[in-house]
Amino acid sequence: MISLMALWLPIVLSAVAVFIVSSIIHMVLKYHNTDYGKVPSEDGVMDAMRPFNIPAGDYVMPHAADMKEMGSDEFKEKLSKGPAVFMTVLPGKQEGMGKSLGLWFLYSLVVGVFVAYITRMTIPAGADYLLVHRVSGAVAFCAYGMAHLSNSIWYKKKWSGTFKNMFDGLVYGLVTGGIFGWLWPAA
Repeated sequence: MISLMALWLPIVLSAVAVFIVSSIIHMVLKYHNTDYGKVPSEDGVMDAMRPFNIPAGDYVMPHAADMKEMGSDEFKEKLSKGPAVFMTVLPGKQEGMGKSLGLWFLYSLVVGVFVAYITRMTIPAGADYLLVHRVSGAVAFCAYGMAHLSNSIWYKKKWSGTFKNMFDGLVYGLVTGGIFGWLWPAA
C-alpha cells in the first residue's frame, strides 16, 4: 500500500490548483454573482435592525428551542405572519478576504488528504491514470460538491445556487483527479 506521505505532492498541488480555479470562477467568470439577491428597502431594513446590535452568528426567525415549542400556537402564528428567516450576521467592520482565502486553502488541503487516504486504500501503485482519476475525482467531488445539497433541502437556499456550487465541485473534482492521476506513484 502507498504511504500517505508519498502523496504529499498531489495533495498540495491539487489544493493549489483548486484555489486557482476557484479564484477564476469567482473573479473572472462571476456566475455566482446572482446567488444572493438584494432585500427590498435594504437601507430601511438595515436601519431597523441596527439598534438591536445583533452579535455575529447564525440565526433563525421565528426561533423554536425544540419540537414542542415548534408545535405551539404562538410559534405557528409567528410563522404564518412571516417572514421566516435564516440569516448569518457578520461583524459590521470591513474584514479582508485573507482569512477566508487561507481557510479555503486549508480546506482544500484537508480534502486532498482525504482523497489521498481513500484512493491509496483502493488503488495500488502503478495503476492506470484513468482509474486513479476516476476514484480520486469522485472523492473530491463528494467533498467539494455534494455537501451543498443540504443547504437547499434544509435551509431553502435557491437550487440554482446549489447547482452552481455542485458544478464548481465537479470542476474541482476533475482537477484533483487529474493531478492525482498524473502524480500517482509507479509500481
